[in-house]
Amino acid sequence: MIFVALSAVILPFILLGIFNLPATKGMSISAFVVLIEGYFLWKMPVNVVLASVLQGVHKTLPILWILFGALMMLNTLQHTGAIDRINLGFHHLSADMRIQVILVAYLFGALIEGISGFGTPAMVTAPLMIALGFSPMAAVTLALVADSTPAAFGAVGTPLTVGLSNVNSNLDFLNSIGQQITRIDLFAGTFMPLMLLFLLTFFFGKKDGHTFKYWLQTAPWTLMIGLVYSLTAIAMSTFVGYEFVSILTPFITIIIAIATIKFRILLPKSVTQQPWTTSTKEIKQDKSSMSLLTAWSSYIIVILMLLASRVFQPLKAFLTSAINFSWTNILGFEQIKSDWEFLYSPGTLMTIAVIAGLLIQVKSLKVFLPTAKKVVFSMKSTAIALGVTLIMVQIFANSGLNTVKMDSMPVYIATVLSKSMSSVWIFIAPFVGELGAFVTGSATVSTLTFGQIQSDIASNAAISKQVVLAAQLIGAAAGNMICVHNIVSVSSVVGLQGQEGNILRKTALPALVYGLLVGITGFVFLSLM
Repeated sequence: MIFVALSAVILPFILLGIFNLPATKGMSISAFVVLIEGYFLWKMPVNVVLASVLQGVHKTLPILWILFGALMMLNTLQHTGAIDRINLGFHHLSADMRIQVILVAYLFGALIEGISGFGTPAMVTAPLMIALGFSPMAAVTLALVADSTPAAFGAVGTPLTVGLSNVNSNLDFLNSIGQQITRIDLFAGTFMPLMLLFLLTFFFGKKDGHTFKYWLQTAPWTLMIGLVYSLTAIAMSTFVGYEFVSILTPFITIIIAIATIKFRILLPKSVTQQPWTTSTKEIKQDKSSMSLLTAWSSYIIVILMLLASRVFQPLKAFLTSAINFSWTNILGFEQIKSDWEFLYSPGTLMTIAVIAGLLIQVKSLKVFLPTAKKVVFSMKSTAIALGVTLIMVQIFANSGLNTVKMDSMPVYIATVLSKSMSSVWIFIAPFVGELGAFVTGSATVSTLTFGQIQSDIASNAAISKQVVLAAQLIGAAAGNMICVHNIVSVSSVVGLQGQEGNILRKTALPALVYGLLVGITGFVFLSLM
């Protein structure tokens, strides 16, 4: 039965990663197989299967809405010329694409993750990188890999607050987990910017015999940024609290990064000729009539709105209740539900920011409706791919509602693994987190699913719960790199539909390396206790 339970994981890897099927076909096949297995082998009643299908369809809608907001942002910025002005600003700060990938994908993406979550960062940063000259494949791969370390704390600490709610909701306990995450990431996450630079130079560079030199030249600066990020995260988790690690850490690190670029600290004296761009479009060097502040206005507005809606409780209470499209008790099952708080959604806030940006930049909304129509039609294949993926996810997650009292598929997988591997569980724990995020598409849901199991295994093996749960959360964050519906969403933004398997193959290795680093670091920590 273990192979049946694992089919929701194995089939997407085989169909997308090996056979290179587009997500619309590969995930449709995977969803159909898991549905058949759920009904015939896991003995899920017909009404549970149907409720899971409806839940998957409903969960698709808020993700498509976020995607709509991201695509509207990109298209309107291109129309107003703001994207060219933003790119010129990055170019003036540093024309070196190795530095740009850290600034845009890692740091700016981390800030968006800390405020928004929901897979939004990669959908925002990938188009920016393409406009800077990165190839679409490089932009998507790097954006997905970058959205890993920050996702352990997610949007205002949600993976801990909600993800560990089944384990322990005590504030001191959650803060202790947050501190443990930042300590492990001092030895694992610190190397994430260096890994991004490695991917850029070795996977996407032209083979001109200078690849290692290109990587080595900016490696000291990149490692410093990773170390600054990790040390700042430790300080924030220790003295401020886990909820604000993912907001304050990237903000402070961005300021430090800009200062080091201005003063050329640990950077090569000259900028290397770009060997990574596949774009023939030159960054416009002429003076734009649009100020940099005006060009960034849409992003500034959405960041301020996201921050206000997550921090100010009266505003949050209003936004989460005023227009609520959530569906609870689907077909009478209390545990089968789907949330969609419309005004609170990043998709709504991005759409509002788009309208405000148009009024600021061109003082007209004439292009809004034609652009919206174009965006909606461009999302058709993405809607299918996301829909079938989430149907598979919900059947997988709800499989514990069966007539033979079997554990759900994810719980069964973790239980079987733990029986033979409890002595080396700290090496397995981050990969269980990755497994959960790969299937569910959320570090929060992965931890909500596996958190109690991880805690029980830690107790049975007489090892620290804090270390094991921290490894679960970091692994779940790393699962963002390989999460199918994240890949589908970002691919749609940049026009790479059908290339999901190719992207998955490129992000799988960094995800495995990150999980291994977390396991090794966790093992060392446990040995010292």
